[in-house]
Amino acid sequence: MRLTTFTDFALRALMRLAGEPSRTFATGEIAAEFGISRNHLAKVVRDLADGGFIATQRGAGGGFSLARPAQSITLGEVVRALEKRQELVECFRKDGGACVLTPRCRLKGRLAAAREAFMRELDATTLAECAYPPARRPA
Repeated sequence: MRLTTFTDFALRALMRLAGEPSRTFATGEIAAEFGISRNHLAKVVRDLADGGFIATQRGAGGGFSLARPAQSITLGEVVRALEKRQELVECFRKDGGACVLTPRCRLKGRLAAAREAFMRELDATTLAECAYPPARRPA
């Protein structure tokens, strides 16, 4: 199984928010901390907000924070929401793809079972369990 970079960035951001759930973060702050593109992270933030995972506030003092407790968000629901446009293999697409093996394929069922096992594990894991703690400040 391979998640898109987009979903990877989303999970990292959510883990960071879960580490300090009472804080509001700026996109630039998270992007700098994890060494990722601010523009790409802004798109991730928009999709996370559309999915109801984070709340955003524009303007001075704005930013984003978790929309609900980290204990109530599973990694499975995040991955499903963000990976819905990415099928594991071509034959899983709604149109069936163009695979010539489809009529007699013995792999598709096993891949579907593997995907479900992967998602069951993510469904059993909450964001709170994966919270990324804030960096310690020197004393």
